[in-house]
Amino acid sequence: METQRSLDTHKAVTHGPHIGKTRQFCNELGMSDVGRIIETPACVAEGATFLAEVEPRFARALELTGPLPLRLRKDGYAALLDAIVSQQVSVAAADAIWGRLKAAGLTGPRKIMWASDDALRACGMSRQKIRYARELAASGIRFPTLRAAPTDEVIETLIEVPGIGRWTAEIYAMFSLGRADVFAPGDLALQEAARIIFEMEERPTEKALRDQSEAWSPWRGVAARLLWAYYRVAKEREGIR
Repeated sequence: METQRSLDTHKAVTHGPHIGKTRQFCNELGMSDVGRIIETPACVAEGATFLAEVEPRFARALELTGPLPLRLRKDGYAALLDAIVSQQVSVAAADAIWGRLKAAGLTGPRKIMWASDDALRACGMSRQKIRYARELAASGIRFPTLRAAPTDEVIETLIEVPGIGRWTAEIYAMFSLGRADVFAPGDLALQEAARIIFEMEERPTEKALRDQSEAWSPWRGVAARLLWAYYRVAKEREGIR
């Protein structure tokens, strides 16, 4: 299931060029329905300081992880198409498919609607993913509008599209929109990192981790970055790649 995907299944992300006037406007006005927006490493550092103060285990984890990554990326159709491409395949396979789509100029909604099934299959897209890509293209979602929409509205809008589950919607809100108080409790890497840090016998369920994360508000997006970073540290200690 898509909610079982972990950090290892999506690619590293970078600061996207759209992050500017809209986010600055929201931050300056302190829009309560949007909340804090992560824009710079200083924002992440502020959140990490807060988490270290409210949870001593996080303070110890930060000593091992060091500064947490910004991990912002572009928003829009291509970001979600990339997520669809990455579903249930390795990072290497997803990179290869995405590279072929980009080379063919097939990363925009109109191009996806106009392209033949054969052209998309030649890039490595399965029949199901072709359907998901076209459903998203036909959804009529106005991505710039989502930048100022409440997070709950963003997530509910996205999960109405076939192929976009809650995990993908939460990741989009966190990394493409920079929402500081978004968490993805269905992620296995987050569950496993929480199990280790909090010395649990078993991984917490999605519901249990969601409930636990309430204590990390309004910086749950930074808590996610911390748990992912700690997951990598823990796996390296175990010799797992």
